[in-house]
Amino acid sequence: MKPCLQLVFLIFLICHTAAEFFTSIGQMTDLIYAEKDLVQSLKEYIRAEEAKLSQIKSWAEKMDVLTSKSTSDPEGYLAHPVNAYKLVKRLNTDWLELENLVLQDTTNGFIANLTIQRQFFPTEEDETGAAKALMRLQDTYKLDPETLSRGNLPGTKYKSSLTVSDCFGMGKTAYNDGDYYHTVLWMEQALKQHDEGEDTTVSKVEILDYLSYAVFQFGDLHRAMELTRRLISLDSTHERAGSNLRYFEKLLEKEREEKSRENSLNKTTAATEPVVQSGAYERPLDYLPERDIYEALCRGEGVKMTPQRQKRLFCRYHNGNRNPHLLIAPFKEEDEWDSPHIVRYYDVMSDEEIEKIKQLAKPRLARATVRDPKTGVLTVASYRVSKSSWLEEDDDPVVGKVNQRMQQITGLTVKTAELLQVANYGMGGQYEPHFDFSRRPFDSTLKSEGNRLATFLNYMSDVEAGGATVFPDFGAAIWPKKGTATGWACGAARLSASSPVSLLSSERGSGPPPSMCGHQQPHRHTCGTASPSVADLGCCHLLQTLPPWSHSVVFALGLRRLPSLSS
Repeated sequence: MKPCLQLVFLIFLICHTAAEFFTSIGQMTDLIYAEKDLVQSLKEYIRAEEAKLSQIKSWAEKMDVLTSKSTSDPEGYLAHPVNAYKLVKRLNTDWLELENLVLQDTTNGFIANLTIQRQFFPTEEDETGAAKALMRLQDTYKLDPETLSRGNLPGTKYKSSLTVSDCFGMGKTAYNDGDYYHTVLWMEQALKQHDEGEDTTVSKVEILDYLSYAVFQFGDLHRAMELTRRLISLDSTHERAGSNLRYFEKLLEKEREEKSRENSLNKTTAATEPVVQSGAYERPLDYLPERDIYEALCRGEGVKMTPQRQKRLFCRYHNGNRNPHLLIAPFKEEDEWDSPHIVRYYDVMSDEEIEKIKQLAKPRLARATVRDPKTGVLTVASYRVSKSSWLEEDDDPVVGKVNQRMQQITGLTVKTAELLQVANYGMGGQYEPHFDFSRRPFDSTLKSEGNRLATFLNYMSDVEAGGATVFPDFGAAIWPKKGTATGWACGAARLSASSPVSLLSSERGSGPPPSMCGHQQPHRHTCGTASPSVADLGCCHLLQTLPPWSHSVVFALGLRRLPSLSS
């Protein structure tokens, strides 16, 4: 997605923040320039060192010629009084100057710059988050470690590869998180590249140590022993490996005894089937029941409409029920989905407006949060990886223009809407399936301010691949197009999530839009009257299929329009 593809949604949501680099491609771009500055500083240091060495080399060459001449006939050389004077002067003064030159420290400028920049560097948390982002992309888009490691990703502008050390780091991150599935995948890839002769400081012993234990966690005792024996053959003094091997052998012997007893009790003589040591293990199930559906939609494997259903989809001009502002210049409207009805509006925002809004939002981006379902306290969550900021009409005239335009299209008033939210997804950015309105009893403002009725979402960037807003409950996927917008009634759909940044795709959670198109009056109460359990809406992870997958900048400008219950 990016060196930085930027996908921006306009959305109205509540979210607070904490800021980590890996959660926002928009802010990660600053690191690119910081690194460039460090490179320039390093090159200046190298030039200074080279200039110093050049002076020293020139002095050495000059002295080599002179001493060759003087040592060939010392007395004859010193017979000349000038030579005698210069010898004394060199040893008393010139060699001292050379000593000062050699001791001159040219690192100060570079070290000072590095020290200043380091306080803005990513942290261990960022590196862990970036590694997990790659794994999300790997799972969502069914990419094997070899494909990721070699950088052979479709639809990408740049090419980048992972070294043995990189793959080993990925595996360690998974291991430290208790994720043995990805530990095996990445340690196997590190071992494969190591066996192919890639130069690295990581030893096979280190890789095999992690890999053998992770394999054991999957119950593959035979392969765990095989890997441990290989480790010991490389390092016979490895205490943990020796201990593990003895433990594995005891477990295997116990397993054989139990099978022998079972066979004798059943009076069978059938031989034990050999264990297939393929190294292929099933991806464990997780907490999200619609995971498979959601990821399939992100890959573009959603419900395919029949020709009959496709005939129900039309394009038309939308004048907002004869809104005076739209009579002369109506918006182009296109049906994206028949049931529930989802439409797309074209040319809703200009490139200049998009850039201005991103410019306003970027300095305010902070980690997006969710409410803890038990306490109601805002907190960060692994299933929502992005940063967001909120814009008010006082910030710049463009915010008011965008708000007014959405009001004209939807017929919903902005007076009772939330602020304009700009969401920027980072590496593997995502927001897993969720409802786009509150179902929490502890939200005390619901009675006085009302619940969310509708969401209006503007896409502020194009992507090369992926990036759909998906609806797992009925199989729809809306793909981003810069300058277009869509919307839905909050009760009509449950949001899915933004897919991890891997194939230059980025998604933003949103639900199916209310009937806001054609000649129909916008359903002001659709959300309020709809069953809270109707549907799910989601945004697929940013697919940055290129080298860093995190180079895709996905901005989500979230505008959530919330008319009051009385409107």
